[in-house]
Amino acid sequence: MDRIKRISYEVLDLYKSKFNEDFADNKKMLDQVSIVRSKGLKNEIAGYITKFIKKEVREEKEKQARISSSKSEQQMEEQSESMINESVTTDEVSEVVAEIDEESPETAVKQTE
Repeated sequence: MDRIKRISYEVLDLYKSKFNEDFADNKKMLDQVSIVRSKGLKNEIAGYITKFIKKEVREEKEKQARISSSKSEQQMEEQSESMINESVTTDEVSEVVAEIDEESPETAVKQTE
């Protein structure tokens, strides 16, 4: 692991809650929590921290989107299943009514004899 990543991870382990997605804010926060004498090194560390935080935020949003889409898919499946069950029940009732209608004339003929 190179120097920038190693230092960035060490800083993030201790002070992650103080950093955000803004490079300038992260640079100022890095000044407060550590001593980095080289301007270039400080900029690289702050840049890597910014990149890391943005990546985490983006991944969390994608995860939430996947969770919400899977929930909506489950709801749609449940609705379609309930609609199928209702239609099956309606079909069964129609079949029973049709059978009763078919039996009625025969019963009527038997009763008249």
